[in-house]
Amino acid sequence: MAVPRYPKIRVCLQSPSPLAHISAVRLALRQAGIDRGEIHRFSHQALALDDAERQLELCRAWVAVESPAAC
Repeated sequence: MAVPRYPKIRVCLQSPSPLAHISAVRLALRQAGIDRGEIHRFSHQALALDDAERQLELCRAWVAVESPAAC
């Protein structure tokens, strides 16, 4: 697995919903002080995907994603 763009930002995904995953990553990026333009770029990329698995892969490409068991 590749190292995410922001490896120090950790997100625990509790919901099976892809939109909840995107929202959780956006919130974590904001809380970490990441530039608004960068957050917009993530959002645009994530919402352009129509497959839940690809959206999850994109989340993992941006931040460290943890399963609920690891949280």
